[in-house]
Amino acid sequence: MRKPRNFDAELQALTDKAKALKTKKQSQLGELVIATGADALSIEQLAGALLDAVGADAARKEMWRKSGAAFFCGDGARARKGAGRNAGGAAASGAGAQSPSGETGAT
Repeated sequence: MRKPRNFDAELQALTDKAKALKTKKQSQLGELVIATGADALSIEQLAGALLDAVGADAARKEMWRKSGAAFFCGDGARARKGAGRNAGGAAASGAGAQSPSGETGAT
């Protein structure tokens, strides 16, 4: 006969794994804030910037994706400077930089 599955133990293991993943994600987000220099902003400024980013158009998000990719490729200082300088220019230039798929890349 087959041994019955212990669903409670499996559920607990999945719950523990989900908690660990959530904790890891929060830690990585905090590290990212520090690595980008965004920790110099007040909490209100950072929250406002993130809220604006959530509602941004696809062209602007694509510009940010490219800047972020440059940051992770070891060009962090230049990507940080370019992101602030290009933010206004991208809004003025229109949606010409929008990617055809509309995706922002993998995290």
